[in-house]
Amino acid sequence: MAAHSADIVVLGGGSGGYATALRARELGKSVILIEKDKVGGTCLHRGCIPTKAMLHAGEVADAARDAALVGINAEYNGVDVGALHAYRDKIVAKKFQGLQGLLSTRGVTVVSGAGVVSADRIVTVGEDTYRGDALVIATGSASRTLPGLEIGGRVLTSEEALSLPEIPERVVVLGGGVIGVEFASMWRSLGADVTIVEGADHLLPTEDIDVSKGLERAFRKRGIAFSLGTPFSGVAQTSDAVEVTLANGATHSADYLLVAVGRAPVTADLGLTEAGISTERGFIVANERLATSHPGVWAVGDVVAGLQLAHRSFQHGIFVAEEIAGLAPVVIPETHIPKVTYSHPEVASVGLSVAAAEAEYGAKDVSSYTYNLAGNARSEILGTAGVVKVVRRVGGPVLGVHLLGDRVGELISEAQLVVGWDAHPEDIAPYIHAHPTQSEALGEAFLALAGKPLHGL
Repeated sequence: MAAHSADIVVLGGGSGGYATALRARELGKSVILIEKDKVGGTCLHRGCIPTKAMLHAGEVADAARDAALVGINAEYNGVDVGALHAYRDKIVAKKFQGLQGLLSTRGVTVVSGAGVVSADRIVTVGEDTYRGDALVIATGSASRTLPGLEIGGRVLTSEEALSLPEIPERVVVLGGGVIGVEFASMWRSLGADVTIVEGADHLLPTEDIDVSKGLERAFRKRGIAFSLGTPFSGVAQTSDAVEVTLANGATHSADYLLVAVGRAPVTADLGLTEAGISTERGFIVANERLATSHPGVWAVGDVVAGLQLAHRSFQHGIFVAEEIAGLAPVVIPETHIPKVTYSHPEVASVGLSVAAAEAEYGAKDVSSYTYNLAGNARSEILGTAGVVKVVRRVGGPVLGVHLLGDRVGELISEAQLVVGWDAHPEDIAPYIHAHPTQSEALGEAFLALAGKPLHGL
């Protein structure tokens, strides 16, 4: 048994953990990073990156089908699943190799193994112990299921779905949130018949209602079916099919059921209670500066209740490294963290929806403007429909930006700055967006809210 020590011990090498380690090394701290699987975590190996690679493959398939519309002679002849997986895995492997090299070059000590936390900021891995002047817990999340719904056979989580050796002919997706919508979009592009079952009244129920309705219209046009407002009841499976039953008695038959009902924090069996670290519903209780109930212990990423996004984890990791180093970083509100759903069409947002803004400031104090992408030349060239919706406080700053359309995720950084800096539409209106770009649609919305629309009414 060997005892090791460092300025900071990080438990978990996913987005939040490795961001903590890298920023801490920049600040001159010694760091031990403990990871039981592979650095990069779910996002790199089983989530963000592989799913977006497959979504891009679906985009290429759609482009091949529609090539004649732009005068290109091309044919869509189906999917080579083996080649698709090889393409995806090559991207993941390259990013993994790059991350390993970066951690090594920065001087982060990486320990492979499952860690258990005990008092005094000690993590035990096998026979060895690792003690930090500070301990950061970043163990991430795992796919959640529903009570009585067992994963196995033809009932899949997103991780099993990525490993399927085939493109299903028919698939039911349980959950109309980000993961469910992205898989539904990807599978439809690759040729599957898809039905989404969502207990809420709309797809992407946490997004602005106009964007959710717009996505539903786009999905109907693509042939993606969905059942809204009726909860899931049960599933029966055979060797070659599943039958999904809803609470109203309706049934849907398919080759597979994807369970996409969210993700749960990975905090069980870490010894947190014994170490004096409080949890609630599995999440680690942390204050706005991400400090836990135990002095010298912080938590970052998906183990902290809130948005479960890789870039939130990055931000948490950088913040905590700077906090430990005494730099007093600025707290970023959850509403200022951008969200993107990489479906076809994409959905992106930051800040408050109209409903949330009205709840906070009152309906008389909130206004909004919606610009239709039909008026944007670049969107017309790309063949995408959608909207840009900007919410402002009357006479005050922009409170939220909500986007629907292909590639609009690339616009969210500007929107984040506008919302985060409390900019008024009048402040932004003088700045010209390059023509022709989709960013012009944002500019048009800001111009309209400033009282001087150009191409809008």
